[in-house]
Amino acid sequence: MKSPVASIRRVCVFCGSNRGRHGSYAEATAGLGRELARRQIELVYGGGNVGLMGILADTVLAGGGRVIGVIPQALMDQEVGHRGLPDLRVVQTMHERKALMAELADGFLALPGGLGTFEELLEILTWAQLGLHAKPCALLNVNGFFDPLLRLLDHAVDERFIRAAHRSHIVVADDPGSALEQMTRPPAAHVEKWIDREMA
Repeated sequence: MKSPVASIRRVCVFCGSNRGRHGSYAEATAGLGRELARRQIELVYGGGNVGLMGILADTVLAGGGRVIGVIPQALMDQEVGHRGLPDLRVVQTMHERKALMAELADGFLALPGGLGTFEELLEILTWAQLGLHAKPCALLNVNGFFDPLLRLLDHAVDERFIRAAHRSHIVVADDPGSALEQMTRPPAAHVEKWIDREMA
């Protein structure tokens, strides 16, 4: 089990490459950007200049904060990379992107987004469940966006596919300040993942 980080210096944020249906998503994203800059917490994100990704990076930069973008060459070729970043790291594959983002960050926070956001979030939660890291994982639950996912996770706990201890590692907050505050709390002790030996 990896040791937990002593403090949150960098947060990796997963979020949509679209703005979403409601203006509240963009407002919450900008609010998170301002809060990161105010607290001098560096942003690590997917390097895009579109959707919530672009809003987040631009807001952190406008507040005097530092941003590290990580983007695969294929997306740079589609002109969605944020060329205004002082630190934009271009990698070859999506796998390299996620690995580097995880390595750079002291914690992970998901804003509303689509399949890419879900995939990144669930992978990092899986790594935590397996004891590959002890970094905090949070959801900024704007307008209850993640409520269906949280119900699914609760259902998986009820059906004994996820341990309640692993479910409880996920920080859920309605505003950026609360999310970041909760992410600084000491993590719970690691609990081994269920493996049903009788079925193996």
